[in-house]
Amino acid sequence: MNEPSRSETGRRVRLVRGISAALVPGHDDPAVTLLPRRMLLRVPILLFLLAMTIGFTAGSIAIATQVYHVDTGWAWPLGILQAAPLVFAARWPLAAWRVAGVGLLLTVVVRHGVGFMPWPVTAILALIVILFFAGVGCDRQTTLGVGAVTIVGTLVPAVLFGMPGWFGMILAGIVVVALTFGDAVGGRHSAVEELRRREEQHRQDLARQAVLEERARIARELHDVVAHHMSVIAMQAEAAPYKIPDLPEAARQTFGVVRDAAREALTETRRVVGLLRSDDEGAERAPQPGLDRLDDLAATARRYGLSVATVIVGMPRPLDAGVDLSAFRIVQESLSNAARYAPGSRVHVEIKYGTATLTVAVTDDGARTTPEESHGGGHGLVGMRERVTMLGGSLSAGARDSGGWEVVAELPYGDAG
Repeated sequence: MNEPSRSETGRRVRLVRGISAALVPGHDDPAVTLLPRRMLLRVPILLFLLAMTIGFTAGSIAIATQVYHVDTGWAWPLGILQAAPLVFAARWPLAAWRVAGVGLLLTVVVRHGVGFMPWPVTAILALIVILFFAGVGCDRQTTLGVGAVTIVGTLVPAVLFGMPGWFGMILAGIVVVALTFGDAVGGRHSAVEELRRREEQHRQDLARQAVLEERARIARELHDVVAHHMSVIAMQAEAAPYKIPDLPEAARQTFGVVRDAAREALTETRRVVGLLRSDDEGAERAPQPGLDRLDDLAATARRYGLSVATVIVGMPRPLDAGVDLSAFRIVQESLSNAARYAPGSRVHVEIKYGTATLTVAVTDDGARTTPEESHGGGHGLVGMRERVTMLGGSLSAGARDSGGWEVVAELPYGDAG
């Protein structure tokens, strides 16, 4: 006799596992449920199932007593066992199937093969709905087990007690169709949920990537600013002994220490920040821009179709390099967002030199959605928030009540202020 192949053995093992999962309590929590999370949508479905349960249960009792002439003492409990589990089948499909299966099997025993079919048609309809929910909520192995137990444990005894075999085959086919349809619906529901979860994860990954890229960009820009100052310190410390005659030896050594420390810090800074540069970026960069190029920004925005007006409020004062650069980038990103999301709008740029903070306000009158990214080299609001947070300031951005969009950033002056 030939030994069974691995595939056949595997199918048998899966079927046995599915039967065990179907029969043994503890596997009743479905992997998929069609019940919505929102109560506003869940309540109508539960009410519909309750109405079906009442109808099928009452029909099973009435048909058993009036058509099949089953004693009332048996008809009521059997009707409840057969159809009442439908009320919780959507939440606990395996438990509902077990109770209904027991009711169907007891009906076969009680009727002793009397009549064409031992069960009321309403009980069969309730079983079909319960099997559908079992197919939706259970994994495929358990679904196979449910089908096998239903056919072998319920339909086969009915055929042995006198139900026509051809009709038993029809009912077996209905059982298979109900479970298959439920499995297909549950699989599609699982695929949709998994796709939604992956999309949400992808959005979160993109947001984290945008933050990291913007921080790297800010680090590269500030590196150039810091490198300039460190170079000045190193050159001044090296030139000091030649500028000051009769400089004491202790002071000469101090300037040497300052020079060496500045050079070492500059080297380490370039080495670390150099890792953040793209492959196509050179080690030397042009001087970082500041608010002295505000008119150039406005002129560029006008070429993109915007109507830009700039206003300076207060007495201009020297700005820390980081504050100056961040203010420029905030205006640049705001204008880029306006050109992308509100083309042709009127934009008002206000730079206000306050007592302790520099306020940058950019407003437009165009209707648009929330900007997520810009094509000005950064990542829109993400970049603005990172720059403001770095400086210990505050940022507000959102739609205006009168229409359009507004970005307001308050940047502390720092040491240069």
